[in-house]
Amino acid sequence: MLEPISPRNPIAKLFNTVPFILQVIIGLCLGIILAFIYPNDTAVIPTFGTLFVSALKAIAPLLVFVLVSAAIARHNKGVKTNMKPIIALYFISMALSSLLALGMSYAFPSTFNELASAANNVNPPQGVSEVLLNFVRQAVDNPVNAILTGNYVAILVWGICFGLLFRVAHEQTKLVLEDLAQTVGGVVRIVIRFAPLGVMGLVYSSCTQAGGFSNLLNYVHVVAVLVATMLLIALVINPIIVFAFTRQNPYPLVFASLVNSAVTAFFTRSSAANIPVNLELCEKLGVPRETYSISIPLGCTINMCGAAVTIVVMTMAAVNTLGIDTDFGSAFLMCVAAVLCACGTSGIAGGSLMLIPLACSIFGIGNDLAMQVVGIGFIIGVVQDSTETALNSSSDVVFTAAACGITHGVQK
Repeated sequence: MLEPISPRNPIAKLFNTVPFILQVIIGLCLGIILAFIYPNDTAVIPTFGTLFVSALKAIAPLLVFVLVSAAIARHNKGVKTNMKPIIALYFISMALSSLLALGMSYAFPSTFNELASAANNVNPPQGVSEVLLNFVRQAVDNPVNAILTGNYVAILVWGICFGLLFRVAHEQTKLVLEDLAQTVGGVVRIVIRFAPLGVMGLVYSSCTQAGGFSNLLNYVHVVAVLVATMLLIALVINPIIVFAFTRQNPYPLVFASLVNSAVTAFFTRSSAANIPVNLELCEKLGVPRETYSISIPLGCTINMCGAAVTIVVMTMAAVNTLGIDTDFGSAFLMCVAAVLCACGTSGIAGGSLMLIPLACSIFGIGNDLAMQVVGIGFIIGVVQDSTETALNSSSDVVFTAAACGITHGVQK
């Protein structure tokens, strides 16, 4: 959750008083209004969106690297819990979520008109064999160059390698790595603080360029696909997984998690901020403390089925826009990448959007175009990110309780 601005002046106090999600809504509305009353500005207002996307583009590669490295390095061995079945349920849910998102993307394809002009500049891979070769070539890139150029495949691979080796490093070194991850995350929070202005500029540009306000209809379509997919996961996929594991009616647990966890997560838009709520809910459900005290914080980091949905749907929308033909093998590889990417999603608002470029790179979509998709993601993030966080956070409780054989609701 975003840290409040230091309240040293009236303007700062005003920003702290207005909820961040409301600030983004205000920015979105201002962008539309300004496009109506002053549609000919090509210098000032669009620059807010350009600067915002550029800042995200600059910090995202370093964020992915340190988050993945720190997450692997801080893993502790020797603690006896029910973590194996819980982690298995986490990954099964994410895998099925990404496949469902892929199916929804084929059944209800979305496009982004503002990317259509770049279709001729994209060299898509020909089949899964070329995708795999490109993946391997990107994976062995120089790690410094990968961060500088936004090569997310190499960033992920080197982040895993560094994280594994940091696990045997001195504890002080691990603390430095963790501090670095928190520092970079803090920089990202500062950048995202400017999301209202960035969204204003991005919406203004979308409304005043070729296609005008009709571009917003595409965003409505994408939001509808994202929300519908996440609702299907929460109300159908996750209950099926729980029933298969426990052979009991899963819906009392599912509804209890949605009411007591998803609602608060929807408004905080932060899985990390919702950890205390989930811990309290697990205690009310009767989950052993030695289990939920580990699984809930861990789920906040790696259980990201909503993030997997966002990555797949947004990537496929870019693929559809650019006219890239995809075979099943390439699409399946993208789903695998989405699951792996989702595990490294930052615990801040809009964290999953920062990992879209990695999935886009599988189809030969460059970083510049991918970051435009990220910018679109922030425009729709008022609904998308809130729904995603609600699904992610409530799923942590569902699978933690299910692994312990609990499927009832909150006992009064």
